[in-house]
Amino acid sequence: MMRLWGRKSSINVQKVLWCLAELGLKEGKDFERIDAGMQFGIVRSPEFLQLNPNGLVPTLEDGDLVLWESNTIMRYLASQYDKNKRFPTGIASQFSSEKWMDWQVGTLWPALRPTFIGLTRVPEAEQDHVGIQKAYQDTNQLFGSLNQALESQAYCSGERFHIGDIVLALCVHRWILLNETFPKQTGERANLKNINRWLKQLEAETYFQEFAEKELNIINK
Repeated sequence: MMRLWGRKSSINVQKVLWCLAELGLKEGKDFERIDAGMQFGIVRSPEFLQLNPNGLVPTLEDGDLVLWESNTIMRYLASQYDKNKRFPTGIASQFSSEKWMDWQVGTLWPALRPTFIGLTRVPEAEQDHVGIQKAYQDTNQLFGSLNQALESQAYCSGERFHIGDIVLALCVHRWILLNETFPKQTGERANLKNINRWLKQLEAETYFQEFAEKELNIINK
């Protein structure tokens, strides 16, 4: 049985769990999940570091194969376990999805992360409020690119749902939660109508709501 290491409050674990659900794979039946990271510990143990020297989650074991990096894990799962053709396999769709996945991890998340870490992990007295708001407003601008792409297509890579939508939607959801939880600190959130439409579509047609966090995990209190 596959084994997935990681706590459900991790956005990167949420990506993988959502992907597994879309593939029809169920926790406890098709894979085992072990809580790890933050309050659960484990990730600095010698045994875990043998699997993932970064000491991070998620980490996937599938037979003799061990993978880390959430987007890589999702690509693997889609290539090996999509028996019902949940995700399109055409070259254009696949690599459009890949493009957005790389943009999420290389451009979007580094922009949003200072706001998330600053507001949920750093004690309030030590928070850089100018930097936190700037990072959030920079993210508003970045999401304009996704909003523009969704003007002419239903999903990030075309007319069908793909794994790229998973990684983007969870970032969008966290962007929204940050503003709802800390409106003063983030400043105004951009109202992007195409993203709003796409998110409602994902809520209605996928497992999005099962894995998107309901509230932020705040540990700076």
